[in-house]
Amino acid sequence: MTDPAELDAWRDELLTTLGIEDLEVDVGLVLELAKHAAHGVARPAAPLTTFLVGYAAGRRGGGEAAVQKATEEALSAVARRREA
Repeated sequence: MTDPAELDAWRDELLTTLGIEDLEVDVGLVLELAKHAAHGVARPAAPLTTFLVGYAAGRRGGGEAAVQKATEEALSAVARRREA
């Protein structure tokens, strides 16, 4: 599934199924985070990273700022790993 419209439909279906349809999800941001984890660490790190970043953002109260902060922290960790 690479068509952006299909991803948006899948996101919307999941949000409804999970009862969180009011949540805004930036698919591009999630994919960018996953890409950096997959290429900077290892492919299996992508889903793990996106899950943990989402969890961390949720624990911080959610919202765009919490997601952005957790994403920046994760990308920083990937960058440090690549430098090592």
